[in-house]
Amino acid sequence: MLLSFDQVSLHYGQSRPALVDVSFSLPEGGFYFLTGPSGAGKSSLLRMIYGAVRPTAGSVYIFGRDIAGLDRNELAAVRRQIGVIFQDFRLIPYLSALENAALPLRLLDKSEDYVVRHTTELLEWVGLGDKLHALPAALSGGEQQRVAIARAVVNKPRLLLADEPTGNIDDRNAVKLLHLIMELNKAGTAVLLATHQHHLVDSFKKPELRLDGGYLAPPDPRFRGEKAA
Repeated sequence: MLLSFDQVSLHYGQSRPALVDVSFSLPEGGFYFLTGPSGAGKSSLLRMIYGAVRPTAGSVYIFGRDIAGLDRNELAAVRRQIGVIFQDFRLIPYLSALENAALPLRLLDKSEDYVVRHTTELLEWVGLGDKLHALPAALSGGEQQRVAIARAVVNKPRLLLADEPTGNIDDRNAVKLLHLIMELNKAGTAVLLATHQHHLVDSFKKPELRLDGGYLAPPDPRFRGEKAA
């Protein structure tokens, strides 16, 4: 199993728990929408997967390893296999679309020829072949989000985490973005996508995990957590 939560709870200080006894699993190549109202715990759950926070109770297993037992180097190795799309894009304003998307490959010390060739191909695939050298300020919200997607998947991660990736773009671009993510999933990347936009969830007919007040509702029995088609 690629990802597994086993009765995970998370408390921030003395406030109410962010997550309570959450259990679910995601197989290699699987897909889940993660839904729930604002404050339900969606972002906390995603942050836990890439090690930004540790569970107060329970265990999170990623790629077969308990994330709480990883040292700094081991956690860094795990993170290199995870792509993250943030709601606020987090593009570096003085870098071009190509330079932003290429950052993960440059951190891995890939050859410059490989970096430029592979990143260019990926940006062309997301429809930005004519915007390679544009700065973020010159791109629309939808174009910036596609750069963020390219950056998240440029090193071919096993798992893609997306935190409200359609929250800052219109419905037309949101649907386009979801289609891109579905194509990545079909190519073998597992996806966990947090959203509060139920019309998108209904349109794409993929399994859903719903959080409410830190509690997770049972998965839809029609899907049973199997690999997304």
